[in-house]
Amino acid sequence: MKAAPSAQLRLMDLNRVDTTLIQLSHRRRSLPEHREVLRLQGELATLEDELTAAETAVSDAELEQSRLEDELTPVRDRRARDQQRIDSGEVTNAKALHGLVEEAAHLDRRIGELEDTQLEAMERLEEASAARDEVKARHTDLDTRLGEAVEARTRVAREIETDAKAQLAERARIVKDLPADLYALYEKRRQHVGTGAALLVARRCEGCGLALNAADLRRYSAAAPDDVLQCAECGRILVRTEASGL
Repeated sequence: MKAAPSAQLRLMDLNRVDTTLIQLSHRRRSLPEHREVLRLQGELATLEDELTAAETAVSDAELEQSRLEDELTPVRDRRARDQQRIDSGEVTNAKALHGLVEEAAHLDRRIGELEDTQLEAMERLEEASAARDEVKARHTDLDTRLGEAVEARTRVAREIETDAKAQLAERARIVKDLPADLYALYEKRRQHVGTGAALLVARRCEGCGLALNAADLRRYSAAAPDDVLQCAECGRILVRTEASGL
């Protein structure tokens, strides 16, 4: 294949752009901002489970508090009715009055037991509410941090996308300057080894690092300036300059 030395040299501009595009693609896939988002999402998922458990504990404590209140109310009402009958003097039978007084005493003990249980339930409700509020505060803080991390990732991704678009536009301009057959060979080699061309510097391919053997050196030295050479090891198009050592 033949191509003007200037066209061959232009391949190095294309090579530089393609290398930059590869770097941008790798950077996009391995953003530390993305890893931070994933880490915070994992923490938030764990914290949401913790928050659900805390809210359930509060709900259970509230139900217990309501149940105890429902149990205590009729006992208090009955105690009040007994006291009213005792105080009114309507019960004149001594035995009946004694039974009423004993029942009132029993109700007092029962009320005391229920109130103690209710107090313990109130303390559990306060503790559960405090624990839930603490988890809520951590959840809010973590959610805020996650939002900030997502914004940072989006910002960096947009910067990369902007750079990539600029590189693609530059690539299109370079490709227009190249002969079609030279570009086709470049693309074929790029698909195989990542970059399609490399400088030949000091008798060594900068793509794979292979030094020319004696036979290649003679062959390359005898080649015309517009001959398109390829590395015997990696197949990249070898671009010659004054530093090639031929």
